[in-house]
This record gives sequence, structure tokens and C-alpha cells, in this order.
Amino acid sequence: MSESLYQHYREVRHVCTDSRNLKPGDIFFALRGDVFDGNRFAAVALEQGASLVVCDNPDHLPDDPRTLLVPNSLIALQQLASHHRETLNVPVIGITGSNGKTTTKELMAAVLSEHLHTGFTKGNLNNHIGVPLTLLNQPEGIECILVEMGANHPGEITFLCHLARPTHGIITNIGKAHLEGFGGAEGVKKAKKELYDYLRSTGGTAFVHANDDLLMDLSQGLNRILYGDHPDSIVAGKAITNTYYLAMDWTCQAVNESGHLISQMTGIYNLPNVLAAMTAGIHFGLQPSQAAAAIANYTPLNNRSQLIQTDHNLLIADAYNANPSSMEAALRHFHALEQQPKCVILGDMLELGEEAEEEHTHILDILEELKPEKVMLVGPVFCDTVRNHDHLAFTDVNACLAYLKQHPVRNHLVLVKGSRGIRLETLFPLL
Repeated sequence: MSESLYQHYREVRHVCTDSRNLKPGDIFFALRGDVFDGNRFAAVALEQGASLVVCDNPDHLPDDPRTLLVPNSLIALQQLASHHRETLNVPVIGITGSNGKTTTKELMAAVLSEHLHTGFTKGNLNNHIGVPLTLLNQPEGIECILVEMGANHPGEITFLCHLARPTHGIITNIGKAHLEGFGGAEGVKKAKKELYDYLRSTGGTAFVHANDDLLMDLSQGLNRILYGDHPDSIVAGKAITNTYYLAMDWTCQAVNESGHLISQMTGIYNLPNVLAAMTAGIHFGLQPSQAAAAIANYTPLNNRSQLIQTDHNLLIADAYNANPSSMEAALRHFHALEQQPKCVILGDMLELGEEAEEEHTHILDILEELKPEKVMLVGPVFCDTVRNHDHLAFTDVNACLAYLKQHPVRNHLVLVKGSRGIRLETLFPLL
């Protein structure tokens, strides 16, 4: 890595890979992808005020002293982030898992920001590009960084760990997500475990859900801080059932303090995420009541565990992501709610590979068991597997939109859950 590049970064403290989001003074890294070449926007970035443009295609290199030609812009970005991480003497918490990692990150950020100047992954920038951006776009004086780590192939978590060098980590859970890329459930377990392996090799600390037997087994030998039902846990909690918003009674066993919390998130399945955030806050110096108050004030966004009252229905909007375990948890929580009538709108669960038909059939079996009044299924996999079930099925969201225009749903409690690629959020205006 060029030392002059790092010195320039130290002066501006902000990098960008999308010219549409560039601010004057940013360093612009022109990245290449399968269907795009950021080098084509190098001149645009300079016009918009970039202080430096890092390119790897000489054919698109502007004649401007504010350019730097490198062999590979992505590697240059990653090397810059890795070098900068070496200068940071702050806790870095790596967060991964099959479900709930973004919600856990957001909750931890809300809690830790009460006590520490906390930076965190924005949106879902949790890959080999997003993690370097997270590290590089923190202001001076940052005291803690939360780094979300996503993966859909073996070895990715290990790579991200070597970039971010987490001092602490959490695996929210290990379920059936991205099965296609990991080669099955056993591959998912090995890949997520990579965070524990890194922490074990560096003497780091893991926050571990004591109710999860798999995580307890995989984290043996680690420096670990427990949450959940265990004598050594920092925080334990019991959810109040049959409530739209997650409500819980909590106990901080470390200081023998207890309380009641009403969150602004829907779904009992978010209980472990709340306990993890409270535990992290207490570990880093907050009082339990302060951590609980920060969670109560957190407002979910981006169609994650949101409760939305429309002019016509009450929506549980959980359409940002879906896999078999999160889908089943959402359906069972929805079933426990008392309001009637109910409508379930489910989208395909993507990236399940050879297990797609089996897992979608399992969801259909759960629907048969729970028997909601109205069911709409969206996506080609659900259409192929619905067969003898008496449910409406649509090949894509546009077909479902057309149906809803002719057959509006009114005065229902509606669960909307599916993978982001199905775009179920486009149905909200009609609901």
C-alpha cells in the first residue's frame, strides 16, 4: 500500500465507491464488477470534488494530478482499511449469523452510543467492500466500532476478520441461510464458526447466547460472555407473549437488578438480539436500566420487524430478508397474536440451492398447521411447491399487485415476509 495514499486518507478521513454518493473531499475508489466498471466514473468523481481518484484501468484515467493508478482498486481499498485498522486502539465487535445480525448491530449501536462514541456498519454494507468502508469512514475520536459480517461462501468470514481484526464477536445464530453457496447446513455452520476461530486464535471475546446449544458447543474454550438462561449470564429475559411489540421482563444477574422493557420491534424472535445488545452495553460500562432504555427508544427501519398501521390494515413488515428458520419464527409469532382476521403474504426464500423445494414445502406444512384465514405466496419456488394446498400463488410480485388491485385486503392483521429479491415491499401501498 502506498504510504502517500494513507497520508492523504488521514487528511480527508472519508472514502467512497459510488460516485452518486460522493461528497467533496472524498477519496473515490473506482471498483470493477461483473457488469460495471467504476473507472468510467473517474472523471465524474473529480468534477464532483473528489480529492483523489484511485483507478486500475489506464484507459479511463483522467489527465489530472488527483488520480492514482494502482494494479487493483479493490485490493488497494482493502489494504488501506487493513493498515488503518492497525492504528485503531478501540474495541471492534464483529457480528455475523444466519438471522438477526443487522438488527443486533442496530440495537448494539443504540445501546453503546449511550456511553461510547460508536461507529457501525451502515445498512447492509457487510461484505469485502462494505467492511473496508466501515473501517475507513469512522471519524477521529471513535471509541467502538460494530462491524457486520455477511457471507455466502466459505472463507469469507475469515477474510473479513483479518481485515477488521475484531476484539469481540457475536454469532447471533446458525440456521439455514445461503445454503446454495455454503453447500448445505454443515457448510453454514463451518463458515459462521470462522468468527469464533479467529477470536480463539487472537484471545478475543465472544458474546454467546446461552440458550443456543450449538453456539455454546462451538464457543467452548473461548473467552465468552453469556446472555440468556444460564447461571453465568449477564442478562436473562422472558418475553411477554401475545403482544405486537416485543415486551420482556429482564434480570441482570451480575448486579441483581431487574426491570420491564417494551420495545418498538415486533416479534418474540428478537428477544436474543435484545439480550445481546443489553449484555454488550453492560460489559462496556452501562447500567442495565440505561441499556434497557436505549433499546426501548430504538425504532426499527427498512422493513425489519416493523409494525405499520395503514389506512386499511395493521402490517407486520419483515420483508427485508428470509430463510427457513426466520420464516418459521415469524409465522409462529404471528399465529400467537390475538387479532383476527389474519392474512399471510410470503415470498420465496432465496439461495437455498438443492434444499429449496424441501424448505418451502416445510413452510407450507406450517401454514397447514396454523391455518391463517388468507394466504398469498409470491415467487416461482412457492408456485412450484404449493400443489395441493389451497393458497393463492403468484409467480412474481407484479402478479400479486394485480390481484390486490382487484381483491383488496381490508381490516386484517397482515404478515409480509420474504427474501429481499422478491420485493414484497412494493405491495405495501395496496395494503
